[in-house]
Amino acid sequence: MQIIVPEIFSAEDILSNPSKFVGFDPPVRLGVIGDPVAHSRSPSFQNAALLSCGILARYTKLHVPPARLHEVLRALPAAGFLGANVTIPHKAAALSGVDEADAYARASGSVNTIVVNGEKLIGFNTDGPGLMRAIREEFHVDLRDLRVVLLGAGGGAGRAIAVQCAMERCERLVLVNRTLEKAQAMALELAPYFQTERLSGPAERIVAIPFDDDLLRRELENADILINATSLGMKRTDPPVISPALLTANLLVYDTVYAGGASRLLEDAAAAGARVANGLGMLLHQGALSFEIWFNRAAPLKEMRRAIRSDL
Repeated sequence: MQIIVPEIFSAEDILSNPSKFVGFDPPVRLGVIGDPVAHSRSPSFQNAALLSCGILARYTKLHVPPARLHEVLRALPAAGFLGANVTIPHKAAALSGVDEADAYARASGSVNTIVVNGEKLIGFNTDGPGLMRAIREEFHVDLRDLRVVLLGAGGGAGRAIAVQCAMERCERLVLVNRTLEKAQAMALELAPYFQTERLSGPAERIVAIPFDDDLLRRELENADILINATSLGMKRTDPPVISPALLTANLLVYDTVYAGGASRLLEDAAAAGARVANGLGMLLHQGALSFEIWFNRAAPLKEMRRAIRSDL
C-alpha cells in the first residue's frame, strides 16, 4: 500500500517521532521551516531538482512556531535530514540555533540554509547571492555596478541584501527603513566596505533615510535600481510601498515579493516605464544555491525553473 506523504509536517511530528521521515519512499530528508509555511513554493522546485539528479530524497514543508524552532533544529539529525531551508520568521533565530555559520550568514545576521553534518548543524545564507544572480539574469547588469535604493533595510532579507550590496561594493547604497535608527546603525556597520574612490563627486556611498517622499525622490533621481525587501505587496490589499509618483522610467525595480504575480509596486513601476522583475528569480537562485551547498554539485536550473512556472 502506498503511503501518502503529508504536504506539511508539524513540529510535533519531528519531535515525537523523528524516525517516521526516513520511512517514506523516497525518504523525507530536506524541508523548509517556517511559520506560516503553507505558501512556500520551495518543495515544487527542490523535489524537481532531486528527481532530475536521481537523488532518492524528498523535500517537504515543516510548520514550526518560534517557540519550537531550536528544538526542531536539534531534532534534524535524528530524523535523518540532510539539511533544511529556513524562512520567515525564523532566519535570525536560526543563526543562534546552528553550531557553525559561514562569514556571510554571520554578517547578515541570519540563516536560510542548514547542512546537517553528523550531529552538527552548519548555517549559510543564500538570500543575497540569490538576489545578485537574479538581477544579473533579469537586467543583464551586475549588482556591483549599480546605485541601489533598498526599501526595508532594517532586518531579515533586507539586511542580507544590504550586506550583499556592501560585499559587492556597489556604486552607492541607500538604506530606507521606517525605524531610521536601525538603518543608520547598519550604514555605520557597512561603511568600511565603501571606503574606496570608486564613486566620483561629494556624495556619500552609503546613507540611511526614513520613508519620506522628499528624501526618496532625491535619492531615486540618482539611483539605478530600487529593491523592495519589505513584505508589503504580498497581499493585494496592502498599501503602496512608496508613492507611485516617485517611480520613473530610468529605474530598474526589483521586488523580492513573488506571491500572486506582479505586486502593486511592480504594476506602478511598469506604468511609469520602468523595467521590473519580481522575486521568483531570487527564490529560484537562492534555492539553487542551497541545493549546491547540500550536494556539492551544480543545481539543475532548467528543471527547477520549469517546476516554478508549472507551480504558478
